[in-house]
Amino acid sequence: MSQPLLEVRDLHTFLSSPRGTARAVDGVNFTVDPGQIRAIVGESGCGKSMTALSIMQLLPEPAGYIDRGQILFEGRDLLDLTWSQMGDVRGNDIAMIFQEPMTSLNPTFTIGNQVRESAIVHGKSKAEAQELALDLLSRVGIENPGATLRQYPYELSGGMRQRVMISIALANRPKLLIADEPTTALDVTVQAQILRLMRDMQRDFGMAILLITHDLGVVAEMADVVSVMYAGQVVEESPVHELFREPKHPYTRDLLASLPSREARGKALRVIGGTVPPSTAWPKGCRYANRCQFCDQVPWETPPPNNDLGDGVRVRCHLFDPGRTDEGRTEKGVPA
Repeated sequence: MSQPLLEVRDLHTFLSSPRGTARAVDGVNFTVDPGQIRAIVGESGCGKSMTALSIMQLLPEPAGYIDRGQILFEGRDLLDLTWSQMGDVRGNDIAMIFQEPMTSLNPTFTIGNQVRESAIVHGKSKAEAQELALDLLSRVGIENPGATLRQYPYELSGGMRQRVMISIALANRPKLLIADEPTTALDVTVQAQILRLMRDMQRDFGMAILLITHDLGVVAEMADVVSVMYAGQVVEESPVHELFREPKHPYTRDLLASLPSREARGKALRVIGGTVPPSTAWPKGCRYANRCQFCDQVPWETPPPNNDLGDGVRVRCHLFDPGRTDEGRTEKGVPA
């Protein structure tokens, strides 16, 4: 078996706050293989973006810190690197694009300055950087790259700005692209274009993608494998086709049930009652118990085991504990 490109082991990322320590990422494990697209999905407040920022070591200062764990990239623990060494990794090996490109692009510099900068910082000459900038903008579907290089961010639409952000991220042919909610601020037509562009770039550059999103439609279209996060933990991990065919964790099932569908046309949309508990006070037992329809059938007061069901499927839930023998359990672990 080949070595994962990225391996996150038992990651704990905390934030200091006046209300106490927020355990935003609380024991997360996953891998990303070369050329793979892994999606991390879940509601706001579940720890998705903090996981991405932990990998890039771009946590908010001074509150954010990694308490323990490992982040292995090609076998090397990024947490052992100096700030300068990590700067070489960012952009060269791992790049990141963010949810809102208008706040990520500097409004006082032209697009050309910002696209060329990434290449120049990592060793290219100004002439090489200019040629690369023209090529990248053309690749991401900008029709007049020469004119665009002379423009400022405010002169571009949201979709155009996101294309620019993708070109900046790809300037040094990274092996891994982290995309944090890259289409949330865009309308559905532009969203489809950006997702198609990311797929094309992933194929052309042979890179892996870690996709952070709350949108299950994006997951279905883009991902190979999925990690479902809830309350700072991965509660289900599965190949994407298996996740949509037969979701295991009650939270995953509730997320999928809340999606609009033809069958539910004309009916009220299903919602998940309650809210994600605060990260300063995660429950000691099952973190989904206050919203779960099966909580009266399992020992929700104790932390659920992370059960390996085989074929790349893991689920953190008492319903799938091999030690359960109650009458309500079916062969697949979910009550009938």
